[in-house]
Amino acid sequence: MDDLHSPKSDSLRALYWRSEILQVMFWLKGEGFGDFVDAPMIEQFLGVDASVGISYLDQLVEEGYLVRDGDIFSLSERGREEGAMEFAASFSELTRPTHGECSADCWCHSSAEEASACAAERAGHSH
Repeated sequence: MDDLHSPKSDSLRALYWRSEILQVMFWLKGEGFGDFVDAPMIEQFLGVDASVGISYLDQLVEEGYLVRDGDIFSLSERGREEGAMEFAASFSELTRPTHGECSADCWCHSSAEEASACAAERAGHSH
């Protein structure tokens, strides 16, 4: 599970893999792969050694992020919340508005009339 990109200290490595595991489990759930995963499935998506990874999975169970049933793991409520935040933070650069696009809090998202007015304004100049 240790690779060139993970931190070298034990405490930072644990935080790094907590983030990676929660993100991939959140993503798997969102993509319809289900709520339950095993170590080999995490290994497949993270490219890590499942036999080493199980120690991080066990730690996440102890910390309340995961629930374990035999060899199967699922996100707890705390794990879902943290996974969502980690996932959003990791992909924030890809999901923020680009030049000329509106932000998520723009009024154009509230009605078709506002959307038309906003599009007309953007066509004329920056929003």
